[in-house]
Amino acid sequence: MKLIVQIPCLNEEQTLPLVLKSIPKKIPGIDTVEVLIVDDGSRDKTVAVAQAHGVQHIVRHARNRGLGISFRHGIERALELGADIVVNTDGDNQYPQERIADLVQPIVRGEADIVIADRQTHTIAHFSPFKKFLQRMGSRVVNIAAGTDLPDAASGFRAYSRGSLLELNTVTMFSYCMETIIQAGNKRMAITSIPVETNRKTRNSRLFKSTWEHVRKSGMTIVRAYIMYRPHVVFGGAGVLLFVMGAIPFARFLYLTATDDNTAGHLQSLIIGLVLLVAALLCLALTIIADLIRTNRTLIEQGLEHAKKARFEPRVHAPEKRLT
Repeated sequence: MKLIVQIPCLNEEQTLPLVLKSIPKKIPGIDTVEVLIVDDGSRDKTVAVAQAHGVQHIVRHARNRGLGISFRHGIERALELGADIVVNTDGDNQYPQERIADLVQPIVRGEADIVIADRQTHTIAHFSPFKKFLQRMGSRVVNIAAGTDLPDAASGFRAYSRGSLLELNTVTMFSYCMETIIQAGNKRMAITSIPVETNRKTRNSRLFKSTWEHVRKSGMTIVRAYIMYRPHVVFGGAGVLLFVMGAIPFARFLYLTATDDNTAGHLQSLIIGLVLLVAALLCLALTIIADLIRTNRTLIEQGLEHAKKARFEPRVHAPEKRLT
């Protein structure tokens, strides 16, 4: 069984040696451990440092293209190299690489498709109370969207089985963390987590400039991924709410019209009610259209999975039959 440790990097020449030195060389149940660097347009000596430490697999971007694309390109290369398990960690050394052995064991035993490290964010000293609150709420929202029960959905320290990677199709450019959980949860994959203690902070995040930018982009990613898999909940729920809101003033207009001769004085209730009811009908139409798109996307994803298997799986030639 081959394990590839994938490390997305952006100007990590200072901390990358710490990461590479702490990756375990031997892991129970794993025959081979290899490292893959995804250089996302670094302007320092990140690649040279990686090569000096014996890293043979490097994916390079000429310019910064974002964590989401780096993750996708790294996964494609790992699958080409025949990885049975891919562990994603960071180049800033925030994660304890020595725990990779524990991270992959549920997959080795066949108990999980994805394993996510729980950073136990409530114990991280450099996280402010507000950031801890946001992390907790973000994980709760993702769990609702995915139907999972993960304490740290934003953690980037995680292990994927080969089978799960063949089924997942990330589209975001910002961060794959939320999207892959929502996809995996809605595809009924087995996801679990293990607690870890993070290393000392070495630098600020380069993924976002402020906490609010992170909240905004993460929220957009969650909403988009949720709509992709459960459009009937979003549009159907909005349609029901608008129908109830429209029925109230409409019913008020009918009641007042029946009990009052001054019908013209109640036209505002009729107009508001009709507008809301029309909006409810539009939501119903969107629900039907979105559900048809979801069905079509499911068929497309099945085709993508077969295409990935044809591309990445080793071909087994059937024995030739002799004619007699």
